[in-house]
Amino acid sequence: MTHIENIKKLFSKNFVENPLLETYEAGEIHISSGFIVASDPLISPDHSAFTQEFPKGNFPVHVYKETESNCVAYAEIVFDKNKIAENWKLALSDGQSLKDLKGEEIYGYLVESGMGSFMDRDAQNALNQLEKDIFDQKGELFQGIYDEFFHRHFFDDNGAIDQFAILKPCDDKKENIAAFETGYGEGFYATYIGYSDDNQVVKLISEFIEIGMD
Repeated sequence: MTHIENIKKLFSKNFVENPLLETYEAGEIHISSGFIVASDPLISPDHSAFTQEFPKGNFPVHVYKETESNCVAYAEIVFDKNKIAENWKLALSDGQSLKDLKGEEIYGYLVESGMGSFMDRDAQNALNQLEKDIFDQKGELFQGIYDEFFHRHFFDDNGAIDQFAILKPCDDKKENIAAFETGYGEGFYATYIGYSDDNQVVKLISEFIEIGMD
């Protein structure tokens, strides 16, 4: 998989040095169950989590924009900044196997809304419960979870605020969501896991625009 070789060149170090990318600190994501979902939360509210169990706690999220287009090219969770991601694998969900892929085929998630996300499985449940609660309250006035929850984090009366945000479905709980624009918009996007030489999880990265390395 040439994608993995490219990811390794870009992200194995603790920092990214590439004139085609700009790095942004998006905030921290809270991982409670250890099982992470990467998805378009508007079209796949019940998307399966990855089979890999991740460390629990609060971890920094970085967003990398393509310099020329100002579009989000990569989103990353860093689990251990003191280790190097020596080995990389395509992130898999239940029922997926690398041996079933051919050539440059990938597993990933479909984006139709132009937005992707990282969230713990507990946060996914909290988001789905929030949608149900708002619908129960508003009935026919319910405008959908994007208008009711996501929109205000990305837009205000003056227009766009930013291309990424950390959101909390429940103010009194730690579960949160890292949401971000996905590349040039709609597409099918893969996520990769970086491991240290002693097989500990170091990073999780979704790729939306492939930035080539010479």
